[in-house]
Amino acid sequence: MRFFENQPLVNNAPEGRVEGVAKVTGSGKYAAEYKVANQCYAVLVGSTIAAGTINRIHVEEAKELAGVLDVITHLHKPIVPGMADAAKIKESRFGLPILHTDTVYFKGQPIAVVIAETLEDATYAASLVWAEYTTREANVNFDQLHPGVATKADGKERGSVSAWADAPYKVDASYNIQHEVHNPMEMHATIAHWESADKLKLYDKNQGVNNVQRIFAKLWNIPPANIEVISEFVGGGFGSGLRVWPHALAAIMAARQVNRPVKLVLTRPQMFLLVGYRPQSWQQVQLGADSNGRFTGIRHQAKHSTSLYEDFNDGITRVTRMVYQIPNVKTESANVPLNLSTPTWMRGPGDCTGAFAVESAIDELSYQLKMDPVALRLKNLALTQHPESGKPWSTNFLNECIEKGAAMIHWQDRQPQPAQQKEGDWAIGYGMATGMWNAGRGNAGAAIKMQPDGTITVQTAMTDIGTGTGTAMQNITHEQTGITKSKIKIELGHSTLPAAPSQGGSTGLSSISGAVVATCNALKQKLAGYAATQEEVYKSAAPADILLSDTGISYQTHNHHFISYNSLFEKNHLTEVEVEASAGPGAERQQYAFCSSAAHFCRVKVNIKTGKVKIDKMVAVVDGGRIVNEKAAANQVSGAAVGGIGMALMEEQAVDHRYASLVGNDLAGYHFAVNADAPIIEVAFINKPDTNSNPSGAKGLGEVGIIGSAAAIANAIYHATGKRLRNLPVTPDKILLA
Repeated sequence: MRFFENQPLVNNAPEGRVEGVAKVTGSGKYAAEYKVANQCYAVLVGSTIAAGTINRIHVEEAKELAGVLDVITHLHKPIVPGMADAAKIKESRFGLPILHTDTVYFKGQPIAVVIAETLEDATYAASLVWAEYTTREANVNFDQLHPGVATKADGKERGSVSAWADAPYKVDASYNIQHEVHNPMEMHATIAHWESADKLKLYDKNQGVNNVQRIFAKLWNIPPANIEVISEFVGGGFGSGLRVWPHALAAIMAARQVNRPVKLVLTRPQMFLLVGYRPQSWQQVQLGADSNGRFTGIRHQAKHSTSLYEDFNDGITRVTRMVYQIPNVKTESANVPLNLSTPTWMRGPGDCTGAFAVESAIDELSYQLKMDPVALRLKNLALTQHPESGKPWSTNFLNECIEKGAAMIHWQDRQPQPAQQKEGDWAIGYGMATGMWNAGRGNAGAAIKMQPDGTITVQTAMTDIGTGTGTAMQNITHEQTGITKSKIKIELGHSTLPAAPSQGGSTGLSSISGAVVATCNALKQKLAGYAATQEEVYKSAAPADILLSDTGISYQTHNHHFISYNSLFEKNHLTEVEVEASAGPGAERQQYAFCSSAAHFCRVKVNIKTGKVKIDKMVAVVDGGRIVNEKAAANQVSGAAVGGIGMALMEEQAVDHRYASLVGNDLAGYHFAVNADAPIIEVAFINKPDTNSNPSGAKGLGEVGIIGSAAAIANAIYHATGKRLRNLPVTPDKILLA
């Protein structure tokens, strides 16, 4: 297990992330980098058709190669108890029944696993495996299919559509977003090692070790405690690591088959197929307002793609029912099955997609009303209570986000009418949009171990996926105990540590912070119990009465009834003090509604001759409750905003409808935003704690960094050019042809 602590490279260096040195020196290991004795390698073989049935798989030539240990297929495999028959497969809700079916659902679906002594042997042998199929017609054309799929009610309806049919100002428009892919830097990988018949060890890239543990315990019918999952470092996830994917099960099956540790690493093209994506979507938004700019009603219909074997729902219309006070609301949705793999949650899932349509429609309505887009939003915000549940917001400072963002980007310099500002061949435009996310919290556990010298180690199973969770834990521990950060170590990303939820949905810090506070209090209480043998005053001491330092314990104030740790440990015959506690949401979740929110502003330049768009300036102001670690928080928001730039201007996974194949499924063919595409994004926080949410007062903010950002860019392009573009990505050809 790895202990993280601040280790400056030079004297007097500024504080950094607790895992920073391990990352920059390369000592920190990612899933594929662990060395396991007697390890061999596995490579997946994908189908060459998109729909049909496997009649026969030819593995003979591959098996003849020196170094090849075995080839697993649906006809030759170890038995997975949780997938023993069709009923159990359905009950498992695992998704793709990898190597347990002869049905092909999408092109590239794994149909075999080659296991060999070296990666090179396994890769070459995989190229020799081929199959005979009975093919069926495949359809991956979302645009062709979705008009025939009817929408159904999604969420609680308020009022009626007829109540605002005669609204004097209306927008009625459709919006389309193309298929987008996560593309984290680190490929997904699993090293599987059966240490005994019912004891499994996994080094796996994921965003939640306990989730991996639970799922495989069920599939293999063994106790969760018998499955050890390690995910100390994660090189980006964006949602792709929230699910347990088929390749991980394939690695475990391979390890069982050859009775040796097996490493399986996805290739970059396989990453496009096997670990989810943001599904292609269509939306229709009808929005009405009265002559004063009050929204009178909205109807939001949304459809998105899913796979044939799993009905994934992205929740696109959820954000429509959260942000604004609208008396009449109707939201509907539908999923469109295609011969593609299953999509999944991608940063700002659902809400990011929905906000593009709704915030674009609001911008369009503002020009009809001849009202400033900032003023229109401020007039309609639901700031006191959640519009759907009716619960009062615990905190909601979206209005302050909007006002601060407008000042930061100098919104007052904006000309009210579009296509009015130019700099040579560049048209200048300003745009804005809002974002909101449910600020959730889960049950989480933490432990602290203290040594006689006052060094403490804070432990949790939660994985830090680069969001700064470990550093935030250190900050909170320091605040709660008084012990300096240099004596606080962090250990996480291991299933043997106190259980915690997955790191996703902007709930990580909100969940673990409560557990850290509870554990710090437990440490104080336990030390007070030991101190009571020397000082009577500690017998009735509450955690709030106790102050810890690097060297000892005090009562209420520094050095009052001070007892050194050395004395405490010696008198009580201790070698280590260990405490564990858990915390989670309570009655407050029934009393209040919780949200994080953001306002996004941008200034763009659009070349009137080439259609090229430059993001000249971008501002994001976030209400994320109390900001525990401002550097990490700002990095989260700016990184998310860069994702919004990619979504708005370039991200599009092309699919060849003739062959049901992905086109450009690599980092050369799939375009996303890089440093040259983004300015220095200015990030600011309202930084007001929400103490109802959790003891730290922090709310999630990773998601709202992207929700609304693409709409702000599209709205700025309209202001620059007078061309309303409703289909993402907005590429230069669309601007020139509009």
